[in-house]
Amino acid sequence: MVKGVAVLNSKDGVSGTVYFTQEGDGPTTVTGNLSGLKAGLHGFHVHALGDTTNGCMSTEHGAPEDEIRHAGDLGNVTAGDDGTVTLNIVDSQIPLTGPNSIIGRAVVVHADPDDLGKGGHELSKSTGNAGGRIACGIIGLQG
Repeated sequence: MVKGVAVLNSKDGVSGTVYFTQEGDGPTTVTGNLSGLKAGLHGFHVHALGDTTNGCMSTEHGAPEDEIRHAGDLGNVTAGDDGTVTLNIVDSQIPLTGPNSIIGRAVVVHADPDDLGKGGHELSKSTGNAGGRIACGIIGLQG
């Protein structure tokens, strides 16, 4: 089993820890908790790069269930009235090993809902029109 972890922080008080586990060539399970969010939907993505020197980089987004999508398109997470999210996502396009590994990339929480590339906005295909990047962290291997 391979394990990864990302610790998310922001200047706006959003924080959390996201865990990634993968057994063999099976799907990757994403678990963890986020806090400090406004209630409602927030885009949740693995971005192409892990360079946070100038903030987190965007990639084109789709929906997790779409046939044509980018690997890091994990759709939305829903924060409750208390501003927290409990993550439990299983996805087969975010491996922790091999040439398409997400280790070293950034996981990003956006301010607004991801329209899953279907909103008709000029940013729908590039960012899911998910708004600002309110928290991010680099995915590293976990022992």
